[in-house]
Amino acid sequence: MKTISMLEFRRHSERVISGALAGERMLLTYRGKPLFRMEPCVLPEPGGEDPFYRLAEHADGTAKPLSNLEIDALLYEN
Repeated sequence: MKTISMLEFRRHSERVISGALAGERMLLTYRGKPLFRMEPCVLPEPGGEDPFYRLAEHADGTAKPLSNLEIDALLYEN
């Protein structure tokens, strides 16, 4: 894990952020002491278990469009 001082972060923040976007993990220090870790967020891919992704199963092509509240009630309140 790369160590970066607060001064380096302020002077080269764009480069540091680019590193994080590329997957690099870093330890930010303040006055030589570890302050916090910076690492890219790994967001989960949406899964098929969410009823929203099965919305098409409820469509028959003959009904009127539904409001967001009606869709929520159909999918999440059953």
